[in-house]
Amino acid sequence: MERFFRSLKTEWMPKYGYTSFNEAEHSITNYIAGYYSQLRPHQHNNGKTPNEAENLYFEAS
Repeated sequence: MERFFRSLKTEWMPKYGYTSFNEAEHSITNYIAGYYSQLRPHQHNNGKTPNEAENLYFEAS
């Protein structure tokens, strides 16, 4: 879990923070649903995105 928050802080969050809660909520949701789970490869998953790894798991079961 710590790696997720480190990635969020270093890859996505503005250097000086967000101007409002709504801006932060929208941006972080986009990071999780749009980038982190769909596009960002993870070393733990052998270079696959979380969505790809999950699909492969369910296909194999």
